[in-house]
Amino acid sequence: MLNFIRPAITVSLLFMGSATFAAPPVADQTQHQAFIDELVEQHQFSRAEVTGLLAQAQLNNDVLEAIQRPWEAKPWHQYHPIFLTEKRLDAGLRFWNEHAETLARAEQEYGVPAEVIVAIIGVETFYGSYLGNYPVLDALYTLGFHYPPRASFFRSELREFFILSREEGLNPRDLKGSYAGAMGFGQFISSSYRHYAVDFDGDGVRDLLTNPVDAIGSVANYFARHGWQQDAPVALKLPPSDRHAALVGKGLKPEQSVAELSALGLRLPADAALDSAQPAKVFAFAQVDSEEHWLGLQNFYVITRYNHSPLYAMVVHQFSEQLAQGHYSREN
Repeated sequence: MLNFIRPAITVSLLFMGSATFAAPPVADQTQHQAFIDELVEQHQFSRAEVTGLLAQAQLNNDVLEAIQRPWEAKPWHQYHPIFLTEKRLDAGLRFWNEHAETLARAEQEYGVPAEVIVAIIGVETFYGSYLGNYPVLDALYTLGFHYPPRASFFRSELREFFILSREEGLNPRDLKGSYAGAMGFGQFISSSYRHYAVDFDGDGVRDLLTNPVDAIGSVANYFARHGWQQDAPVALKLPPSDRHAALVGKGLKPEQSVAELSALGLRLPADAALDSAQPAKVFAFAQVDSEEHWLGLQNFYVITRYNHSPLYAMVVHQFSEQLAQGHYSREN
């Protein structure tokens, strides 16, 4: 990312507000032993191998500090300028041009637009320029045994990391990524790597760490598997209305139809052509002195499956629109 901005986290589930610790808590030895036993008894690892790797893992205080100050905690007017820059747009258009055939094939096979794939990889790692410098083993060990708010989740990811390393022939001591253990061009956490990575160039290896072709196919597969609707809209900016603030609710999943929201006071743009039965959700985005309201649809929700933040989904959406405009205007 620009200026070594921390990458966004794939399928993050990480946003925990501003809780802080005076000092790292001591790892629970019972959980430590249970973790080893699980890998040995359920996944046929050598006890000596697991014990040895955990003994090499180091507590990283920078990881604990980083997870408590996610970029997604910023207001929209501070968040979007980090990502929506001319430099990132130019890099995205070059990436699209360089991988045009691969992106076209991914769009054909998975139904996910090229601009969305390019936007994701651009937001996550600036097209592979900033893949993360945290040892993944240390990051997941630190969060799995020294970060109580999400310890269970990160121990699960540490287990997935061990299995992934064995399946893909990777050395777990060599891999680096984000503070939350996300890796490669698209910043996949270990469970996502195992379940959604694809060998898109047919060389027999699912390489998301150094191979942009596999990364492109894997991002597209992730979106398709999470319910991306081909040729459907993502989000609509709503016209000003005093009623929209009252329609903003908790959570990310659209649970009311456009018709139901309209009955409660939703105002749509004059040129909107939406199926009134489709699910939707109203989101607020803070500007300096006001709020914008947007209607998020199914595809907006799918973007939040990649990172559980409406700010992230909106910046990906707007960046993808910039990319599409730049790419197709050049073609014409």
